[in-house]
Amino acid sequence: MSILFGNLLGRLNLEAFQHDKVAMGGVVGMTIATLAVVALLTYTKRWKWLWREWLTTVDPKKIGVMYILVAVLMLVKGLTDAAMMRAQQATSVGNAHGFLTSDHFQQIFSAHGTVMIFFVAMGLMFGLINLIVPLQIGARDVAFPFLNATSFWLFAAGMALVNVSLAIGEFSAAGWLAYPPLSELKYSPGVGIDYWIWSLQIAGIGSLLSGVNFLVTILKMRRPGMSLMKMPMFCWSVVGSMLLVVFAFPVLTATLAMLSLDRLMGMHFFTAEAGGNPMMYVNLIWAWGHPEVYILILPAFGAFSEIVSTFSRKRLFGYTSMVWAIGAITVLSYLVWLHHFFTMGAGPNVNAFFGVMTMIIAVPTGVKIFNWLFTMYRGRIRIATPMLWFLGFIVTFTIGGVAGVLMAVPAIDFQVHNSLFLVAHFHTMVIGGVVFGYMAAITYWFPKVFGFTLNERLGRYAFWCWFVGFLLAFIPLYILGMMGATRRLDHYDASLGWQGLFIVSAVGVAVILTGVGFQVLQFVVSIKHRKQNLDLTGDPWDGRTLEWSTTSPAPLYNFATLPEVTERDAWWAQKQSKSTKPTTIKPIVIPKNTPVGILIAAAAFITGFGLIWHIVWLGVIGALGIISLIIVRTLDDDTEYTLSVAEINNIEKLSRSKA
Repeated sequence: MSILFGNLLGRLNLEAFQHDKVAMGGVVGMTIATLAVVALLTYTKRWKWLWREWLTTVDPKKIGVMYILVAVLMLVKGLTDAAMMRAQQATSVGNAHGFLTSDHFQQIFSAHGTVMIFFVAMGLMFGLINLIVPLQIGARDVAFPFLNATSFWLFAAGMALVNVSLAIGEFSAAGWLAYPPLSELKYSPGVGIDYWIWSLQIAGIGSLLSGVNFLVTILKMRRPGMSLMKMPMFCWSVVGSMLLVVFAFPVLTATLAMLSLDRLMGMHFFTAEAGGNPMMYVNLIWAWGHPEVYILILPAFGAFSEIVSTFSRKRLFGYTSMVWAIGAITVLSYLVWLHHFFTMGAGPNVNAFFGVMTMIIAVPTGVKIFNWLFTMYRGRIRIATPMLWFLGFIVTFTIGGVAGVLMAVPAIDFQVHNSLFLVAHFHTMVIGGVVFGYMAAITYWFPKVFGFTLNERLGRYAFWCWFVGFLLAFIPLYILGMMGATRRLDHYDASLGWQGLFIVSAVGVAVILTGVGFQVLQFVVSIKHRKQNLDLTGDPWDGRTLEWSTTSPAPLYNFATLPEVTERDAWWAQKQSKSTKPTTIKPIVIPKNTPVGILIAAAAFITGFGLIWHIVWLGVIGALGIISLIIVRTLDDDTEYTLSVAEINNIEKLSRSKA
């Protein structure tokens, strides 16, 4: 307890601001970028507009855009970390020791995993869900708009804590899952683990709230006529993903709470020498961690289903089996976590059970792949950029899936566990599955969100750089893993003969970064020439689901008159029957913007920072702020306003005039 009641600033001192040259370069770059954004907003007098239109919004479409913006910013950091790791491994051989210290290298790979999973993949996922799900089910909003906004800002607060660690203190050097005993206070006395704990704790609570929100939205706010078996496949994939969020993230919250109590209060949940059990931490973190993989991949599967059906101009093959496959994946994802630690002595019977379960979960995934291929069979296929991402996914995901089935065999896993073979498998699934899926989805739904299509040529260049770069970056790691190269390696002997493959891998990362450059150029060029590429119909791809039935971009209320649903692929059926929409417009209730969500997140950030540095008074102020703001919001009855028929007609008239 003495830790809690030290000096006024706890552990914070001038040493927290001292870093090596590489880290200082990152701090300077981040500072310059922040100041440039502040200067631009000040010069253009956009602060009031930013506060009114974005920072206090409860519109899920705007929240979705902000999720994706945060994810893209963190993608830059994550890719920078990846480039530094591969550059270090390509140059740190024999008598050469590269440009990173061993401790800094450990922080970089820990930050890379944390950022890419929690703040890139999760950000892209929740962004797309916010943008598309209400439109696909014919709803005007989500079930809990304020909760949705608060969820995003908690996610952003967690992201901010990760970035603050670059400038004040350090980040975790214990890997992206922080296994004890390394993450215990005795072996990691600094603040790095605490930054990791509280950034994930705050962002994780936001994710849990989002899971509840979107489950209720889909189950209770679908249009009459849209039964569960008439829902778009993307919505079904979100149902599976959000069920996993609701059941898995409380496990993460409890695990992080116990680890923080070990470090902060001197408890011993995971301290072996004091009666704790570090293996319990491993079980708990992977009881969350493996469902997390499917939390991320299921919405990507759903996006691919929509894309393949649209660009094949065919109804999705095997809809019912696809739904059952999602259900099977959702259930089985809870029965495979132990394959992450076959080597830790659970015993042959336990290992055999989890090995078999791991092989079985490949079956529903295979069902989905074959259904997509059968959807394409005899279809009138259009190879646009979203379809390219899908075809690339089929190749990469199949490679990763086969490697995963191999590692499901405990005897094989004993040989390749903790090697770069495992790293290659994981990245093949996450990049080739999750990232490719969300890149395809962003390209596909971009015109619905912003009202114009992206440049096709630059999109193709970006895809090919990502695809080729991915193969160059990770196929060598499979080989290196078989040769005995372990994870987290920052130096090795020249006699091992590994350097050539590490150089190829580094070149692959450079090619991926070139693809990112093409994507940036694609957005710049597309925005510049947006008038030539306007989506005047609301349906640029000849889509099949309800989001394409409204204007692009969709209005604040999504639909002036709520759509009727009679069968699956509701918008396609309406187009084929040439039925007209009802014209009766009624007043629409709209939730008011509120600053409470961002203020709660700010208070959570203050609480987290105080706990990280053992600044008790600051943590208390932040916690009281959260409680007070929740009470204020609970007592506020003025949370909605009504949009009149005249105002709706004016908005609709303006949309038609632009078209």
